[in-house]
Amino acid sequence: MGALFSRLTEVIAAWQAKDVDKVLSYMSEDIVWHYAAPALPPIKGRAAARKLLVKFQSDMHDIQWRIFNHAETADRLFLEGVDDYRTTDGRRVAAPYAGVLDFRDGLITGWRDYVDLTVIGQQKAGEPFTAQVDALIGREAVG
Repeated sequence: MGALFSRLTEVIAAWQAKDVDKVLSYMSEDIVWHYAAPALPPIKGRAAARKLLVKFQSDMHDIQWRIFNHAETADRLFLEGVDDYRTTDGRRVAAPYAGVLDFRDGLITGWRDYVDLTVIGQQKAGEPFTAQVDALIGREAVG
């Protein structure tokens, strides 16, 4: 396991523990986070990241963030995974995604998640998972 993926597993553990401060401790002050690239504009800075995390946390329960594949270079981590959780009203959401994280001095400076917001919206509305979502999320996680 590479150093960057190891760092991400720490972020995942903090997020699953709902420890926003710990998650933020892995981000640089000047982070640029495209949490739904290219659908929405990025958030910029740790303070904005806090607001987004608190918002996410309010409707994300029983979080099962899993990574299926990853590769890294000296300062960049590429990954494929799924954000799998239950909403406050009990609906399961499982959003397959690809992501790219940039690091500087051990901190995340750039985060780009490529996710289909339509799929998330359909699942939140109670629609069943499509066959392609089932196939993507049914794989074994690594690390």
